[in-house]
Amino acid sequence: MINPELGYDNAANWSLIPMHMVAGMRRYLTHGIAPGHFLKAVLSNDLMEALGRADEENQRSLPAYGRFLYNYAASSSYGSPERFEAWVKGGGAQGMLKNDL
Repeated sequence: MINPELGYDNAANWSLIPMHMVAGMRRYLTHGIAPGHFLKAVLSNDLMEALGRADEENQRSLPAYGRFLYNYAASSSYGSPERFEAWVKGGGAQGMLKNDL
């Protein structure tokens, strides 16, 4: 569920991912705004690219990204480059809500 004031699913356990990555993940999930290269690689299921672009904290947190996405993100928002691109093009969860109206 999306709270318009708080962004994507305020019930999500945002502490699973590093604090400096929360805003980018929230913008992507809520509005479909493409994040930086590291998050794009994570969301596109490109492990080697994610490892190559990750800082030390993000390298340690890769399993937590998987838990976060599995538990709190729409399954259509991650998992392949095609899903990533479709989520961006569709405007994220807010775009999905508008299309459902």
